[in-house]
Amino acid sequence: MSSIFTRIINREIPGHIVAEDENHIAFLDINPLVSGHTLVVPKLEIDYLFDLEENAYIELQQFSRQVAKGLKKAIPCQRIGVAVIGLEVPHCHIHLIPMNSMDDINFSRPKMNPQPEELASVAESIRNEMDA
Repeated sequence: MSSIFTRIINREIPGHIVAEDENHIAFLDINPLVSGHTLVVPKLEIDYLFDLEENAYIELQQFSRQVAKGLKKAIPCQRIGVAVIGLEVPHCHIHLIPMNSMDDINFSRPKMNPQPEELASVAESIRNEMDA
């Protein structure tokens, strides 16, 4: 069975996509830690980040860097935090999280529950910065 991320990649379920290329996609987390919390995913469904073939791993990191730069322009923050946890969905992914304090990347705190319109607006802001 396909992961929820593969279903977003295949457009079987909606996602607030901020960037995409032939091998990768980035979309907003629907229950973010902070506004702009973005997931960067290879289109190839591999469970564990370090099981990616070396070139695929490097390309995923390069794509993540591009997304992080657009995200930082769109969401006022001191830094973009990076986390790889990978236990919640069996499809490797990188969390990009706008940070102003260490608490912004604390996964044990309650998640936000933004409305779809709010997510759409944030995604559009990030896409606009990616295109700039």
